Amino acid sequence: MSHRFLFVSVPVLTLLSWIASMGTISAQSEVNVYSKFEELAPLFQQENDTTYVVNFWATWCKPCVKELPFFEEAWHAYSGHPVKIILVSLDFPKQIDSRLVPFIDKHNLQAQVVVLTDPDANAWIPQIADDWSGAIPATLVRRNGVTRFLEGEFESLEDLHSFIDSCNN
Repeated sequence: MSHRFLFVSVPVLTLLSWIASMGTISAQSEVNVYSKFEELAPLFQQENDTTYVVNFWATWCKPCVKELPFFEEAWHAYSGHPVKIILVSLDFPKQIDSRLVPFIDKHNLQAQVVVLTDPDANAWIPQIADDWSGAIPATLVRRNGVTRFLEGEFESLEDLHSFIDSCNN
């Protein structure tokens, strides 16, 4: 499997800080929706020993849905460890209640789910990764100032674990 690893610049820190301040969302909870990236951006400012795994996905994206069980398994595997897994849905605003929330309930997602509906992707995508085309799935991992980015899907749970652990070395 071939992956691109990219070190991401400081704006990524804002989004990580924000996610760190949020509690875990269970399948029965409402999903927080952010219409502007600036509202979500504090997530990327976190500087601590926690590993933040941020996956950009959508229910209409087959590769995203295919790899989602790996993120759920990782959420369980890293339970009790300083690892936060956040699933940032890019589902269409009109489909949040009709498609996303039922999807979360049906699959009993336990990892934290938030929604970003900012239509100005040309402005916020480069703040995640300079060479991100905007294709999903895409995953960012950050720990202690080390950031890795992958555009594309994971083919196995082991691939995801290796990617997450790459920031711990």
